[in-house]
Amino acid sequence: MAVWDRLKDQARTLQQSQGARGASGGQTSAAGGHGSHGSGGGSRAQLVSTLKSQLASLKTELKSGAYRDASMAMCALVAAADGHVDPAERQHVESMILGNEVLQNFPPEQLRQRFGKHVDQLTFNFQQGKAEAMQEIVKTAKKPTEARAVLQTGIVIAGADGNFSQPEHAILLEACTALGLSPAEFQL
Repeated sequence: MAVWDRLKDQARTLQQSQGARGASGGQTSAAGGHGSHGSGGGSRAQLVSTLKSQLASLKTELKSGAYRDASMAMCALVAAADGHVDPAERQHVESMILGNEVLQNFPPEQLRQRFGKHVDQLTFNFQQGKAEAMQEIVKTAKKPTEARAVLQTGIVIAGADGNFSQPEHAILLEACTALGLSPAEFQL
């Protein structure tokens, strides 16, 4: 748990420094995870930036096949959250995956193959594909660092545009529940 405590401290420090730069007067940052739910895309963009930094700090610890597979399932679920994935969206998410610093621990072809398999399953039969992707995600639940990292990866992908769609938000909440994590911890 020391790693998670260190991450929370890093996130708090990063968010406080971002809040100090962007705040005026008596405003406070979202460091505690409170008060940002109704905010605009700015707080989401800060959250995504913070999570990217946290994930990068764990790069050396996130090398397991379970993390790789669960992350690709999560990315596919986020991409297909609205029930379909057009080719441009698929390519965009795939490029974000391949450009992700932590996911560079794995060969690009492994990532493409696993992501593609889940997207294909979700496109063919969303409910069955979703159940299979969630099974993959839940495999990380016994390792809190990996479980949080999988969810963080999903949030980074979902929030790349600074905003979460309602279906993306619902998928992320469902993944939190499946992993036994508190949505408030991730400002969801």
